[in-house]
Amino acid sequence: MAKVAFLGLGVMGFPMAGHLKNKGGHEVTVYNRTAAKAEAWVKQYGGKSASTPKAAAEGQDFVMCCVGNDNDLREVTLGANGAFAGVGKGKVFVDHTTASAEVARELYAAARQGGFDFIDAPVSGTKKPAEDGSLVILAAGPQDQVKALEPVFLAMGKKVVYCGAAGQGSMMKMFINLLLGIMMEGFAEALNFGRLGGLDLDAMLETAFSGAMNSPMFQVKAPLIKENRYPAAFPLKHLAKDCKFVVDTAFELGAPVPVGQVLLQLYRLGWAQGWGDEDISAIAKVLEHLNPKA
Repeated sequence: MAKVAFLGLGVMGFPMAGHLKNKGGHEVTVYNRTAAKAEAWVKQYGGKSASTPKAAAEGQDFVMCCVGNDNDLREVTLGANGAFAGVGKGKVFVDHTTASAEVARELYAAARQGGFDFIDAPVSGTKKPAEDGSLVILAAGPQDQVKALEPVFLAMGKKVVYCGAAGQGSMMKMFINLLLGIMMEGFAEALNFGRLGGLDLDAMLETAFSGAMNSPMFQVKAPLIKENRYPAAFPLKHLAKDCKFVVDTAFELGAPVPVGQVLLQLYRLGWAQGWGDEDISAIAKVLEHLNPKA
């Protein structure tokens, strides 16, 4: 059992912190920008809440974080009341945020200057895997620290993938989310094409699921498209943000991402239409909206 702080109790962080408490048996202190969410977590799981990131981090064996974006991450870590001001010498800060590799490397340097380690460990998986404790942890930083933390990570997930030096966890998350975005848009695009050509949706799905094109993700998302109802497992606006990370990083690397460029515009269009809080499969609505004959 360890003393753990967990910062950020959103769709992912709330159950992740819960698994640390119940499955891992750790002593958990939580912080959330909206205090009512932290109070709800304590009511459900026990543990304690803190009023600032710094207060949450003080006296902990390690600190974990899962917030929205680069700016949120800087806000919760840096400054007088940031977590980095409370992390003890020789301890470890673990960031599960889907953030840029740039901010991961920036915070790694700041952590080392402060005398503690930083691991960027975004997760592969959405709301249900977070609730089930079956996420894949994409961890980067000092390999010995990652290895030592594996039992802790496995309270929240089913597998830990070591990705390399600081920032490479974020790079791996961009890789998998680029693939996710391509697959989701491609699936919705093909179904929309077939629909406009007069094909029956169930027949298209049966055809896709009967051959090499079958995918567990397609099977999960197909009912949402059929019902035209998109409760968020992974909000569309978050994938738009991730596509921006991909495009910006690709420019710096000289990596061609022509489909990634298109994805960024399509997912941003869906966000602008007011569907940002719906599931990424709502990209189907974006494509239908673009049909001039609709």
